[in-house]
Amino acid sequence: MKRWSKLQKELYLIVDPTIGFQIHCAAYPMRSRYGNTDLPRYWITLDKEIIFDYPKQFVLSDGTVKNYDPDGIHQNYPYCTDVSDISSLIREYIDTPISEIMTRHFENDYWGLANILRAADRRIGQRRLDILRRRIKNKAAQKILTLRIKESSANKQLSAENN
Repeated sequence: MKRWSKLQKELYLIVDPTIGFQIHCAAYPMRSRYGNTDLPRYWITLDKEIIFDYPKQFVLSDGTVKNYDPDGIHQNYPYCTDVSDISSLIREYIDTPISEIMTRHFENDYWGLANILRAADRRIGQRRLDILRRRIKNKAAQKILTLRIKESSANKQLSAENN
């Protein structure tokens, strides 16, 4: 797996630069007398508002993690492996041909991240953004779609005024 900064840079090449989308990854060291491990965290901001925060949004009161696995599997608190899994999902999304982006099912997307990436993907045009808006229920993706559709409407209006 490449370094996070390289993966992040590649993702930013396909994200709409006008929406203030940022994605971050960090692994916080946890040291105890029982062992050492790194606790992962991924978070996505949209104009400085956190719209996706892993694992914070996924940890239940009993300490297990709720994810979107179709079987409803709960796992123990996430450790380093989930960072690799999320990075692999981002890599898989980036490598997916644009012709398959709208229809591809990302089997290992237990967090609803693919729809967030679709919503932010500048390669997806206005017509397909509206299709996504009607199809996706993910709140973070909806915020991105609202912003992108609003931006596009403003640009169209400005262009019409200039002509």
